[in-house]
Amino acid sequence: MTVESTPSAQRYATAHERLADLKTRPDLQEEQPVWAPAKRLWESAQVLSRVMDASTRPNGQDDGVDDDELAAALAVFEELRFQLDHLECQVIIEARRRGLDWRQIADEQGLKTPQAASQRYQRLMTRLEEIRQGVR
Repeated sequence: MTVESTPSAQRYATAHERLADLKTRPDLQEEQPVWAPAKRLWESAQVLSRVMDASTRPNGQDDGVDDDELAAALAVFEELRFQLDHLECQVIIEARRRGLDWRQIADEQGLKTPQAASQRYQRLMTRLEEIRQGVR
């Protein structure tokens, strides 16, 4: 099974298609996201993309990425996870505020039960709070 054919990849492709028109709406025209967690995710993803683009040049070409820069790229992932968790929690909160039930949220997240979606949300909130308090 290739990555492109996994249920998660298929769900992503479907969601991406549903959200594609947001790119063309005049009231939402921003080159980069302006909501802070989304903006940080965007910026970190761009940096990691540049590192990987540079480091995967054909053999024999100087990739311009030294070991320290590659190690620094690894350090970015913990912050990415934090920002992604924060963003996911905010989207879930907004979905619940607008009346989506846990079954709908579970379906969109690829989870089998509403309880699994609720538990995932609780784990994310606990993790974020532990990070905020310096426990993690």
